[in-house]
Amino acid sequence: MAKPPTASDTGVAARRSAIYLLDQILGQGRLLPELVGAGALDRLPPDDRARAQRLALDSLRGLERADRLLHKHLRKPPALTVRNALRLGTVELCQGGAAHGVVNALVEVVGADRRNAKLKGLVNAVLRKIAADGPDAWAALRLPRLPKWLRVPLVEAWGSATVAAIEAAHFAGAPLDLTARTDPQAVATAVNGIVLPTGSVRVADAGQVTTLAGYAQGDWWVQDTAAALAVRILSPQAGETVLDMCAAPGGKTMQIAASGAQVTAVDDSAARMARVQDNLDRTGLKADLVVADGMTHGGLYDAILLDAPCSATGTIRRHPDLPFAKDGSEFGALIDLQSRMIDHMWTLLKPGGRMVFCTCSLLPDEGEVQIEEALARHSDMQVDRAALDIDGVDPGWITSEGGLRLRPDYWAAQGGMDGFYMARLRKMGG
Repeated sequence: MAKPPTASDTGVAARRSAIYLLDQILGQGRLLPELVGAGALDRLPPDDRARAQRLALDSLRGLERADRLLHKHLRKPPALTVRNALRLGTVELCQGGAAHGVVNALVEVVGADRRNAKLKGLVNAVLRKIAADGPDAWAALRLPRLPKWLRVPLVEAWGSATVAAIEAAHFAGAPLDLTARTDPQAVATAVNGIVLPTGSVRVADAGQVTTLAGYAQGDWWVQDTAAALAVRILSPQAGETVLDMCAAPGGKTMQIAASGAQVTAVDDSAARMARVQDNLDRTGLKADLVVADGMTHGGLYDAILLDAPCSATGTIRRHPDLPFAKDGSEFGALIDLQSRMIDHMWTLLKPGGRMVFCTCSLLPDEGEVQIEEALARHSDMQVDRAALDIDGVDPGWITSEGGLRLRPDYWAAQGGMDGFYMARLRKMGG
């Protein structure tokens, strides 16, 4: 495996780091956020950190195409690190990268790796061939597809045409979405972004997040526009007691806190909750953070947001590492946990209170079906369809049982959105 770099130099350090990330994701089944959180890029300056992540993400999105192009130039696959260097170079070259800079940098990276230095000539030869004929061949290849373990159930749920549109959104990648603490238009102006119909701020080609205007002042936080809708549907009010269950990384916690509500945020990961506290400190917002298993949490609340653990299949446009690090084997356990969490959270909701259940999943079993089954279990539960009547929500996104189904192919011309399901439930009585 390639090792994380200890120094930065033009083009080389970022590419070396990107190859390390690919080695870990494709060789060890690790997720990119886990790697970044563990410090894989900490030794790089901000610009190189952003570049390394972008190169790794682009390589994962284009992996199927890259492997098809490389196949005819390789008699057998080389060691994973070298193969990932070739993949990264192929994607860069086919997306318009300058051949001289790309090839030389990757030859240098491989040449400096003692285990694989003897293959730097192969890297040079193959990438020069790719530079000559790859871009035209790249454009003629099909859009990369989801792995069968995920594509099959999604086609069953939404049809092949919709899944193809979702895959196109995944391949296009994701712009940066921000939630403003107070003034979306002021944030959009400061970061050269636009305000979306639902109130989020969208930034194209953002670069390193921490260098954007307003970051240090806590004027905003990173949050996909789809994720931000869950709190807008919950509509927390000043003075209310609100539970944010499974709160990390904290975007929804900050939204609730910004409303003036008294928010208790619960998550079972101390490390992830430390990040929530950092973001609260940066934005000047307050919340009561509790590190605990949510199934043991007690109390009574006016409103509850349950962002339940799920397959995260709705976030692939932003996290293309996910299909390579998972295989779907956890679906059954997650679906069971979601049901049990709905039932437990319901006992913590005051009569007359409201709860939003949401998952960043494209699978109906983690969304629509959960609500249908919860309604059958709880005679005092009602779906609050009127809560979905908010700015920017297309009525066509509302499902038959009264929830909101969001998909990556929605707003495709504007950069799409994460896949989510959410529904607001009201507890009768009180």
